[in-house]
Amino acid sequence: MKEISTDDAPDSIGPFSQGIRSGDRIYVSGQGPVDPDTGDLVGDDIRAETELTLENIEAVLAAGGASLDDVVKASVFVRDMDDYDAVNEVYGEYMSDPYPARSAVQVADLPVDIGVEIEVIAEAPEE
Repeated sequence: MKEISTDDAPDSIGPFSQGIRSGDRIYVSGQGPVDPDTGDLVGDDIRAETELTLENIEAVLAAGGASLDDVVKASVFVRDMDDYDAVNEVYGEYMSDPYPARSAVQVADLPVDIGVEIEVIAEAPEE
């Protein structure tokens, strides 16, 4: 198991890694719309939040030598299922065919005041 860390994504807010490589998989911890440079929450609507969330995921994957094209499974957590369609539209702009397997659930709360959090599992390139 190898930790993946980058300054191009937000620091972890607890005892967990931004990402972990284990064998031929990269596991990216839940990311949200946090500016990696300032630590500030960014986005005035769910679309902007989803864009930055996916860009943060992309940064962690890049640090592990992978990309969003390598994602095989995604889990999407939204605070309001009324935002699902907007999240889904932005998600579709970042992910490519064949699309990863995915789940999406509404949650009562998230660790910080955000509307969306996404975690992914990706195929890892050979080292």
